[in-house]
Amino acid sequence: MTVRLGITGATGRMGQEVIAAATGREDCEVVFAVNRDPDGETVDGVEIEPAAEFDSLVAEREPTVVIDFTGPESAVEYAETCADAGVAFVTGTTGFDDAGRAALEAASEDTPVLHAPNFARGVQALVNVVGEAVQNLPGYDVELVETHHNGKRDAPSGTANRLLSEIEANGDFGERTHGREGDAPREAGEIGVHALRAGDITGEHEIILAGNHEEVRLTHRAEDRGVFAAGAVDAAVWIAGRKAGSYDFADVISE
Repeated sequence: MTVRLGITGATGRMGQEVIAAATGREDCEVVFAVNRDPDGETVDGVEIEPAAEFDSLVAEREPTVVIDFTGPESAVEYAETCADAGVAFVTGTTGFDDAGRAALEAASEDTPVLHAPNFARGVQALVNVVGEAVQNLPGYDVELVETHHNGKRDAPSGTANRLLSEIEANGDFGERTHGREGDAPREAGEIGVHALRAGDITGEHEIILAGNHEEVRLTHRAEDRGVFAAGAVDAAVWIAGRKAGSYDFADVISE
């Protein structure tokens, strides 16, 4: 089966990568790609159309899955349209507030929705092992440092928050401490969180566990955005034809 894809945020960093990844596969066809203010642009031979026409494009082109990398507000709007049309929705958008997450969950009652803060297989492997590391090193200090390009808006990153949730679920921790300044000795049980933004760095996450005169460092470094795009297209192919519900990239990896 050829999976018919609609792509949002098509001229953004990730949108362009998703189009490139999808057009390079035989099991996918890009039936439309939208951006907020296109100006006759094309990406890998795909015409970019106005985001304002998204609803009509979904109805006319009948995509199997929409892949979204935009912003929280627009992602929710796209998800709601997909839910009404019964089109599966895959999003790597981060920075959702409680209302946004609730809206995605509501959409998943009518169509398959897969939300993941990171589509790199290596990051999923890191998520899988960090909890075990925390369990094996009780009482060790934990610090998380994440680094991204200077245009990234949300901090900490969605991936960092996912890793932090896994750390907190597997150890006895108090509050997260975001950076330090002045007289700020480390408190017992805190998790230090540091977000760095510079240049065009694709993405790096490092977890440091230190104690007992030793340290363990778990690091994932993405060297090209193409790894995220390839994972998102993998997720779109995987979710096509599945029943309505909320899914995670871990579901894709497990199969």
